[in-house]
Formats: sequence, C-alpha cells, structure tokens
Amino acid sequence: SAREALDKARSLVLLLATLAAAITYAAGLDPPGGLWQDNSNGHMAGDPILLTTNLARYRAFYYCNSVAFVASLVAIVLVQKEKLVKHHALEAAMILVLFGLIGAYAAGSCRDVNKSIYAMALAGAVLIYVVIHIVFFTLDHKDKKDDAREDLLLEKRRKRLLLFAILAATITYQAGLTPPGGFLLQDDKLGRHHAGDPVLLDNYPRRYNAFFYCNSISFMLSIALIILLVNPNLYRPAIRSNALSVCTAVGLLCLMGAYATGSTQHLKTSIYIIVLAVVVLLVAAGLLLVFLLKRHGNSKKNPPSAPIKQKDQKGERKKHARRKYLMLLGILVASVAYQAGLKPPGGTWQSGDSGYEAGNPVMHDNRRPRYLVFFYSNSISFVASIVVIIMLLPQWLRKEQQGEWEKWSLRVMNWTIRLDLFALLGAYAAGSNRGWKTSMYVVALIIAVLGYFVIHMKISTCLERRRKKRDAEAAMGIIV
Repeated sequence: SAREALDKARSLVLLLATLAAAITYAAGLDPPGGLWQDNSNGHMAGDPILLTTNLARYRAFYYCNSVAFVASLVAIVLVQKEKLVKHHALEAAMILVLFGLIGAYAAGSCRDVNKSIYAMALAGAVLIYVVIHIVFFTLDHKDKKDDAREDLLLEKRRKRLLLFAILAATITYQAGLTPPGGFLLQDDKLGRHHAGDPVLLDNYPRRYNAFFYCNSISFMLSIALIILLVNPNLYRPAIRSNALSVCTAVGLLCLMGAYATGSTQHLKTSIYIIVLAVVVLLVAAGLLLVFLLKRHGNSKKNPPSAPIKQKDQKGERKKHARRKYLMLLGILVASVAYQAGLKPPGGTWQSGDSGYEAGNPVMHDNRRPRYLVFFYSNSISFVASIVVIIMLLPQWLRKEQQGEWEKWSLRVMNWTIRLDLFALLGAYAAGSNRGWKTSMYVVALIIAVLGYFVIHMKISTCLERRRKKRDAEAAMGIIV
C-alpha cells in the first residue's frame, strides 16, 4: 500500500542518514593524515597535517565530507515531512550523501591522484557489472506480476543486503581514511614520504597497496549496492539474477583480504589468516557437499510422488527472523572485529626511533603472548562471521530443496555465531587489560552471568509449576 511504501522509504532514509552522519562527523573531527603534535615550522599542534602538506586534497576531502554530513542531518530533520518523502526528495539527498562519501574517500584515503581516480572508478565499474549481469542472466526471465509472495521474499533479501552494505560502507570508510599503523608525524629521512602519509606505505608499500585496494573495492561495492537498493526498478532484477549477491560476496572476500593485509605487518601472519579463512570455507563447502549427496541419495530411494507444499506463513516468518538475526549478528561481529584488528589495543609505534618498527602493535612487542591470544581470537571471530554472511546470501536451490537446506544450514550458522561470540569474548579478555588476573576476572564474569541465567530459569520454572499446581487444585475444588 501507499502507506507501507512511505514508511519503507522513511525508514531507509533515516537509517542511511544516521550512519552517514555518524561516520562523517567522526571523520571530520579525526581527519585523514593525522594531527600535528607540536608547534613548529609554521603549523600548530592539533592542526590537520594534510592542511599543511597537501592543501588541495584536504579541501576536497573536507568539503565532500561536510556535504555528506550536512545533507544527512537535513534528511534526519525533514524525514517526517511526508511531501518530501512522496516526491523522493530525501532519497535524492541520500544519493548526494553517497557521492559525497565517494569523493571524501577518494581524496582522504590516499595521497596519489591516480589512486584517487582508480577508487572513484571502482563504483562505476560495479554499476556497469550489475547492468551486464542483469542483461545476460534475465534474458529468459518471465516477470511474474502480482506475485505477493515473491515480492515479499525480494523485499526481505533487499533488507538483508542493505543492512550489510550500510555497515560495510561504514567500517571501510573509517578504515580507508585512518589506515592501520597510523600516519607519519614527520618527513622520512630519505624524502620518499611526507608527514601525513600512512606508516604502512612507508614500511611495506605492497602490503599497503593490497590493503588499500581491497578496502576500497569493498567500500565502493557497498556504495554501489546502496544506490541500487534504493530504487525498486533496479534492485528487483538485480536480486533475481543474484547480481547483488555476487557483489556482496566479492565485497566480503575483499574485506577479508584487507583484514589479512592490514591487521599485521608480517607475511607469515597474513598467510595464517588466509589459511584460516580457507579452512572455514572448506568446512562449509564440505558440509554443503554432504547435504547435496544425502539429498541426492534420498531422492533416488524415495522419488517424490507429489510436489511438496509450501510452508505456512508463520514458518516463513520464523525462518526470515532467524536469517535476519544471524545476518545482524554476523555483520556486527565482523564490524567490531575488523576495526579491532586494524587498530589493535595498545596502539602502534609511531616511529622507529625507540628500536621498534613504526606501525607495529605495541602489545606485539611488549606483551606478545597476550597479543597473540587477542589477535587469533579476533581473527577467528572475523573470519567465521564473514562465512556466516556468505552462507546467508545464495538463493539458488530449487523450492523443494530449500526447506531442508535452510533447516540444516541455519543450525550450522547458529553454532558458528556462537563460536564468533566466544572468540570475541576471548579477544576482549586478552585485549582489554594487561594482567592475566584481570583476564580471569572477565572469564569469571562470563560464568557468573551464565549462572545467573540458570538460576533465573530454575526459579521461573519452579514458580510456573507451583502456579499450575494451584490452578489444577482450584479446578478440582470447583468440580467437587
């Protein structure tokens, strides 16, 4: 109905505007390139370094970021005006916000003009790919008109994809503007790099480039997905042809690549992360193969005599709620783990004057066992979350197979999410303090909270039994 469409547009604008305002506000106060730490050479402590070293680039970033921030605030204030929503004025403002984010990212995430051009071209490349994918994969597609169930499923998939795209854009925008390792606070001795350049670029140019392009691809994919998901005429064929699912999967893999290259400066550790991701993916693929073989064997023994009926709406709603729950948890865990991996607790060395390598985590050198516990717990949580999100994307099974597949896969993903959360607890216990005694207190708190829930359930169960017993006795008294 018109009211539902209006509410849907309003909630979309509010969600986009809120997150855009949050990240642009943070980026404006903590600009790329860092801040001067002293008063010398014509600058003052606290001023943006780029303002001195690269004025044109800083202005491009600042004004693009400011346009996105102001447009987001205006949209939040005016979102209750139905006339503006009906005429799609606020959605047009959100497109302006997205282009502002693209411009700010291209200007602030690097110091080279060619890289800025490449970053902006990525968004256009994604849109072109989606159009080509739709054209070639929907040639024989017959659009079913007035199919309420299909429209409902498309809308649910759209919400999940939009949720991923918005949160992925948020974390990649921040990571691109403030890359892992921080920024140089002064020009290097060889004159190759200047103050405000990423430390990782100075130490390991190839690693930095790998991080930059992986993070940029994920960011631009997310922005392109948001642009496509705003318009029903665009997202319907794109979702039906699985073009958006392919883009999301590529974005997730690039996010994993950015994490592997940006969370450590050691090649061996990056390889460990990639191996960990491959192992988890192979386990998921193995489970999928077992399912398909089992399904194939059962179909041979017991060929279906009649088409399987569709499940009732209550069951569909329940499955959708579980998928939404898993997607939300997976995205949130991946987001916090990604940010924590790129900016580890304890910070990084800002220079190599003290005998340590600039950009290396301080905890890695001072408290190596604790850092390793944090790093690998955080990495397990991140990788498992990415795998869960990828498993939630495909919709390629036939309808008669979907019921059994969803029942089986949702159980696997539930256990994977639990692994995520336990690994996240381990990372928190190791990274939030510097003493093993305090870490044990965190573990004890977990046990205490679980004990509280057990006690609460026991008391609640006993009270429920007593209430039922009293009701039964009262009923018997009435009968007598």
